[in-house]
Amino acid sequence: MTADNWQKSSYCAQGNSCVHVAAHDGTVRLTESGDPTGAILRTTPTALRALLRTLKEEHPHG
Repeated sequence: MTADNWQKSSYCAQGNSCVHVAAHDGTVRLTESGDPTGAILRTTPTALRALLRTLKEEHPHG
């Protein structure tokens, strides 16, 4: 996977604490901008949706 496949989160403020996301071969990959070649979390789109849905339910904005 090349660096240009990664997209920075739209919720990222200035600085090095950002989540980068990439889709590759039916998986979703997540890494952090502080060390983009370090740990990469790989998951399925379904599992990521479930995680995000749970986080939103547990910690609603507003």
